[in-house]
Amino acid sequence: MKTFALKKYLLALGAGALVVATAAAAPLKIGVTPGSLADSVQVAAKEARQAGLEVQVIEFTDWTTPNTALDAGDIDINYFQHQAFLDNAIRDRGYKIESVGLGLLPNIGLYSKKHAALADIPVGASVGVANDPVNQARGLLLLQTAGLIQLRPGVGAKASVNDVVGNPRKLKLLEVEGPQLVRALDDVALAQGYPAHLVNAGQRELASRALLYSTVDDLYYAIRFVARSDRKQDPRIAQFVQIYQASPAVAKQISASFADDPKLYSLPWKNTAKAAP
Repeated sequence: MKTFALKKYLLALGAGALVVATAAAAPLKIGVTPGSLADSVQVAAKEARQAGLEVQVIEFTDWTTPNTALDAGDIDINYFQHQAFLDNAIRDRGYKIESVGLGLLPNIGLYSKKHAALADIPVGASVGVANDPVNQARGLLLLQTAGLIQLRPGVGAKASVNDVVGNPRKLKLLEVEGPQLVRALDDVALAQGYPAHLVNAGQRELASRALLYSTVDDLYYAIRFVARSDRKQDPRIAQFVQIYQASPAVAKQISASFADDPKLYSLPWKNTAKAAP
């Protein structure tokens, strides 16, 4: 190799090493939503810093911006959505993002502050369901399991209020922003609810008193660590996911967020046979 070419190669190599070193030194930016997910990530972030990995936790108050920010490269990873939500977001918006690790699996329930049993829900009652397509489907499927409605055959996780073909009690299905379903409980007879949201709102006892719960073994609804497809091999991401999954302090925080009630959630990564992203 000629002297000039060799010098050029070495300069390029040095520049590349500088870029890698700079990326490694930069804080890992993690997007979360407030509540149980943010709380558990903050615990993991503290432990990551002690291990030499600088982490910046960024909270978003809606369920759209975390993916927009991730796809744009403004954050490195987010932790707020399950696979069903992610699949829908990719299909609708063309994001180049994907799951890189399993998080907790939250249960959902049908809650009421006015009635003690599903049989007590009156004809014409108002029922709150999530307004986003994926979580709405999960709530509708639970209402179908409860025998309150019937959905068009085969719609499954793509169900919407337009797929309700049987409604013997003439229930009024009200579409509510997911995080606001806790507040909706004051105004409706029944609502789809997230136990952790109730705990976060100071309603721990109600969180454990759903009239019906979904199952806790469906990995499709486990919360995912999600990264851009072109950055999924970032070793900082793998290190943080490992810290989160292995930390007793994180597990303790998750338990507290779910009223220390094991029927409200599970930690699917502990099942090594199913721990793939």
